[in-house]
Amino acid sequence: MPDLLYGAVVAAIAIYIYFVVNDRKLSQLPPDAEIFSPDRFTVQGVLAAFKQHHDKPIDTGKLLPPKTGRRYIVVGGAGFLGGWIVHQLLQRGEDPKRIRVLDVRLPTRPDLRTGKAQHVTFLKVDISNVTAVSNAFQVPWPQTGTGGDSDKGEITVFHSAANIRFYERVLALFSRSTDVNYEGTKNVTSSSKDIGASILIYTSSGALAVRRTRFWLWPWETRPRFFVQLLWDDDNLIPKRHEHFFSNYAASKRLGERVVREADKSPSGRSRILRTGCIRPGNGIFGPGGDILCGAYLVRKHNPTWVENILQSYIYVENCALAHLCYEQRLVELEKGGTNPDIGGQSFNVTDSGSPCTFGDVHLALSTLDSECEFPSYSFTFMLSIAHLIEATYVTKTLLSMSTSVLCRALARMIPPIRGDLVNLQPSMFALISVHLIFDDHRARLSPSEGGLGYNGPYTTLQGICKTADAHLKANRAGEERSQGAGVSLNFKLWKKSRGTDKAHKKVNAGQHLHVEAVTVLN
Repeated sequence: MPDLLYGAVVAAIAIYIYFVVNDRKLSQLPPDAEIFSPDRFTVQGVLAAFKQHHDKPIDTGKLLPPKTGRRYIVVGGAGFLGGWIVHQLLQRGEDPKRIRVLDVRLPTRPDLRTGKAQHVTFLKVDISNVTAVSNAFQVPWPQTGTGGDSDKGEITVFHSAANIRFYERVLALFSRSTDVNYEGTKNVTSSSKDIGASILIYTSSGALAVRRTRFWLWPWETRPRFFVQLLWDDDNLIPKRHEHFFSNYAASKRLGERVVREADKSPSGRSRILRTGCIRPGNGIFGPGGDILCGAYLVRKHNPTWVENILQSYIYVENCALAHLCYEQRLVELEKGGTNPDIGGQSFNVTDSGSPCTFGDVHLALSTLDSECEFPSYSFTFMLSIAHLIEATYVTKTLLSMSTSVLCRALARMIPPIRGDLVNLQPSMFALISVHLIFDDHRARLSPSEGGLGYNGPYTTLQGICKTADAHLKANRAGEERSQGAGVSLNFKLWKKSRGTDKAHKKVNAGQHLHVEAVTVLN
């Protein structure tokens, strides 16, 4: 008995030492990452940026491409990024009656239910249903009241809908991501050609190039492989094997992107040609209107973290929407006989202006601007251990419930469900948020004559954070339902979450298609 006790004590001490040493290795900001952003946020700098936001707010309207008068279908336009694309179309003067939104739910955002947006047609559609998508695309356009033919004119399709099951990596669950991100994208592309659309812009994801890595380090290893990843829009950087993607989500977005790019220059309708392009947002998109990054932090208030040192490129949502409109403008110019290089069928990374920042920078900014927002630190290795346990429970229960065996399904019911935001705490999340990701978007920023998009997003990440926090405070700290179910709160006592969060995750766990924009959840 004493020997067993002695052995247990030695084992506990060894595990503790390993956790401490492993945490130390993973908490570094390596020089090859820090060189891209050597300066950290300060309280004074954050307050100065917030004051500037109030004194001289950025006006994206001046940077929007000119009105086209085209007809628009925005898939996923009732949500976060898609909603901002609709907002910018209206902002530049497009006729709301010539804008149609397809989404799995009707809009809840105030700015999509008031003003000009009231005249936009919103159709509730599951894009994994080929018939539903085709019918929605074929719906006659409403009369504009200007005397013109509402069913005439070129059509642009923006496709920003996705099912972001970033927490799944097991191949057996891959269909849960491909139903929307691949099959749904095929449906959107096919229906675009059926109605004679001439432009299709797809929201891909910069995360599809992120390589999965291992965080359980051997004593002689100093840091994980792929700990620092410099990502530009080179297809050679994209993983070739499923297990090399950080999650099923990334692999499914790669398939969806391929569908869109391969459709470039294909026949559309009776006499048109479809031109396509893809935007790969940096990791990740944030801003007012229901994001699952900074907005989720503010809504959740208590935000456990173990990645303060991690440096990543972000993109504020208005910058991201602008990039989509810039790509459309380039393709419209080519359609009209422009002489700039043909950039159809390509993918472009886009990020914020300025340097990338660490999670610690983001945490400092948000806690400075909202005193109720806090970020307690946890052990990385300990949280990774918990993530593996949650994944084992989640995958076992899910696979058993999918079995045709009555016994297996009965066993599945005996395993407690992973409720609330704990479902997000799985190893694939670590593969995304625990590596230094620097996205290079210089090609998108090139002028059209140089083969670029002419993209020049005006917001730095800090300026975007200031606007996000300001909108949150003006809304009395209320948040969209989408923000309420994101991230990880680690409130293990609340197995039964609030109604909105629990409802959202029940839909996901039941295999229904939760359509949200192509963003990544970070913690």
